[in-house]
Amino acid sequence: MTTSLPVRVLIVEDSAVVRQLLTHIIAGDPRLQVVGAVSNAEEAISRLSELKPDVISMDIRLPGIDGLEATRQIMADHPTPIVVISGSVEPESLYSSMNALRAGALSVVEKPVGGSNEHYAAIAQQIRTQLYIMSQVAVVRRRMRPRPPAPTTAPRRPAIPPKIMVVASSTGGPQALAKVFAGLPADWPLPILLVQHMGAPFMPGFAAWLDSVVPQRVALGKQDMKPLPGTITVAPGDRHLRIGRDGRLCTGDDPAIGGQRPAANALFTSAADVFGGATIGVVLTGMGDDGAAGVRQLVHCGATVLAEHENTAVVYGMPAAAARHGAMTLPLDLMAPHLIRLLNRNGES
Repeated sequence: MTTSLPVRVLIVEDSAVVRQLLTHIIAGDPRLQVVGAVSNAEEAISRLSELKPDVISMDIRLPGIDGLEATRQIMADHPTPIVVISGSVEPESLYSSMNALRAGALSVVEKPVGGSNEHYAAIAQQIRTQLYIMSQVAVVRRRMRPRPPAPTTAPRRPAIPPKIMVVASSTGGPQALAKVFAGLPADWPLPILLVQHMGAPFMPGFAAWLDSVVPQRVALGKQDMKPLPGTITVAPGDRHLRIGRDGRLCTGDDPAIGGQRPAANALFTSAADVFGGATIGVVLTGMGDDGAAGVRQLVHCGATVLAEHENTAVVYGMPAAAARHGAMTLPLDLMAPHLIRLLNRNGES
């Protein structure tokens, strides 16, 4: 019988108190082992070959090279799964955290607080879980895969003119979303509704960051809000986002679906119920199978559904599940051109 080795964790954190707290938290999980705890990015980068971490816990606000630049250098020269540990929801720190995700970090979690804090146990467990899960993402192997060939056929014209677009993503989502939306015009004629799996405290900052890097307007979804063309409406933290029969948005704190709230399945199935075949669905990188049930319902209604191809997805979980239920797969850089051609063909007489 073989025993799997613990996941090797490198902590990069300038505060000695937080380094000690993170070390204590990680020691509480037998699946994890701290192989190094350093106070700056320069030391972390110089010791990567020696320590051989499976995953890195990365602070953003560091002396010298900050966490964002460290993430860029590591992902360029020594790709290793990175979990950003963010201690602030202030705009500057949040923007750096979101840009680190765009640069290749896999997730962002809250910085731990003292053991006497009522949220300590939940935050500690989230840190352990994220470090373990993200250590399994093969970031090196993903960058070695060749890009699949471009489709040789024109996109099939939707049977019904599209009226709305629903999008879902999880691990690796921010950089994928930025690429897809940046390829669409600012006056994109469809309202876009988005579910991105991310901790609730980071959702306002994520929406503000996305608004700064894509041509469309981005807003957090609110109850009774009307979806607008050229606007990306993001599901708020820890609340489902659905489309009501009157075409307005519904947000709810009803139970998680498949462990997720917000859940892509909640959004996609509501779009199928209200708009049917007049929906375009898009499923990007992410773990698990959230969205699969909604994709099945959308495809059954005659809607067009796209899923990110395995060769470009950071994690080919959600897109694989969508493809199994009838979604067409495309590499990330072909998504926006395909969507534009699809709408242009639909406008032809």
